Amino acid sequence: MERLAAMNFKDHFSVQAQDYALFRPDYPPELFANLAAALPADRRNLAWDCATGNGQAAAGLAPYFERVIASDASAKQIQSARSLPNVVFQVFPAEAPLIADGSADLITVAQALHWFDLDRFYAAVRRAARPGALLAVWGYGAHRAGADLDALLDRFYHDIVGPYWPPERAHIDSAYASLDFPFPSVPVSAPPLERAMNLPQFLGYLGTWSAVQRYMQERRRDPRDEIAGELAGLWGAPTQERNVVWRFFMRVGRVER
Repeated sequence: MERLAAMNFKDHFSVQAQDYALFRPDYPPELFANLAAALPADRRNLAWDCATGNGQAAAGLAPYFERVIASDASAKQIQSARSLPNVVFQVFPAEAPLIADGSADLITVAQALHWFDLDRFYAAVRRAARPGALLAVWGYGAHRAGADLDALLDRFYHDIVGPYWPPERAHIDSAYASLDFPFPSVPVSAPPLERAMNLPQFLGYLGTWSAVQRYMQERRRDPRDEIAGELAGLWGAPTQERNVVWRFFMRVGRVER
């Protein structure tokens, strides 16, 4: 893995980078197949997965592109990524990519656009993109793990850790409707985002939330303890798996200079 120096950025995830790799949902293969299909067959040379985290989206892109550059401003996140033969991992901020101008056929941003300086990032996208390239951004917000759990999980999200969410979280809640996206829309279907999880895995996922990490830093205790007993009573056997479904959204645009 190639590692380059990163600039300062809002880092809400380096502390829990390993847990992020273990407990966050994987994106369905159909998502990447649909994105690749939106490009001509001869325009699948380079994909840039920006703010790659532990490389989940980069791994999904790898079968469809000759090369993938997977970048993140967090070196700890990059260190949690698994090596792939046609994926180069680099550490640099979204707004200052170390990518040749006019080289990227597809640029993706998974669950991270709301952290960026959008004016600078969109300028970087226009520089890095080949004419007619696609920019695909997506995210996922509220989740459901069963009707018997929803009220408790909503209370945890809104009331217990709600005050500790960064203000940018509002863009996830609005499905990016309030974010500027100055590229002509391209219709690409997005499959559901879901994962079977047992209770320890689900609690691990909750621990990856930036609001949970901030709560622990400021209050020196784990907010999950406030719901752990009730959650365990509702869940059933800890090894029992439940299908967790997230509200998934995506915007795809064609990059025009």
